[in-house]
Amino acid sequence: MRMSSLRILLVDDHEVVRLGLRSLLDHHPNFEVVGEAAAEAEAVEKALDLEPDIVLMDIRLAGGSGVDACQQITIARPEIKVVMLTSYAEDEMLFAAIRAGAAGYVLKQVGSNDLIRAIESASRGEATLDPTLTQRVFSEIRHSIQKEEAAAFGELTAQEMQVLALIAEGKTNREIASALFLSEGTVRNYVSSILSKLGVSNRAEAAAYAIQHHLKDYL
Repeated sequence: MRMSSLRILLVDDHEVVRLGLRSLLDHHPNFEVVGEAAAEAEAVEKALDLEPDIVLMDIRLAGGSGVDACQQITIARPEIKVVMLTSYAEDEMLFAAIRAGAAGYVLKQVGSNDLIRAIESASRGEATLDPTLTQRVFSEIRHSIQKEEAAAFGELTAQEMQVLALIAEGKTNREIASALFLSEGTVRNYVSSILSKLGVSNRAEAAAYAIQHHLKDYL
């Protein structure tokens, strides 16, 4: 046994799957399967007891959840890397696994060489994601950023957003009033309200805020 062997715990509620994984991994010179588990509680108990380098775990377990087990393991032993296995490319489970601290997320249909690479990558602290799921992750990230940016202007009225856009362009109150067919007094009131709602102290900060959060995308 090489000193550099990665110690792996297999978790799946189907014995035939565990046997197949063990057969594959036992043939790798740098892998050592140190245990198996079939349920959530058993997975957590064995992970904490055996302290493997890698837990290769099905995302769905009979009577429990691989995601919950992953979270418990990574909280108790952050140094243990959990690679989730799944038969389905489900967005909800994918993001739940990422939030739970999974170091990798691999479809069971993956080839043996890709699975080995995923395990090796996880052991180096690299995040591993099945290529077919990468676009979904980036789409979700983009969506989250858009929601965050939109929320940045959530307290502003439509008119205040128009005024803020013109502030960001460097317009004076008189120029804003002319552009929006308002009185300068009304514009001053809008500016005061905008500064208060955004929690900034002056027009320059308001302009920077508008640019930072891509105001023009929401007009």
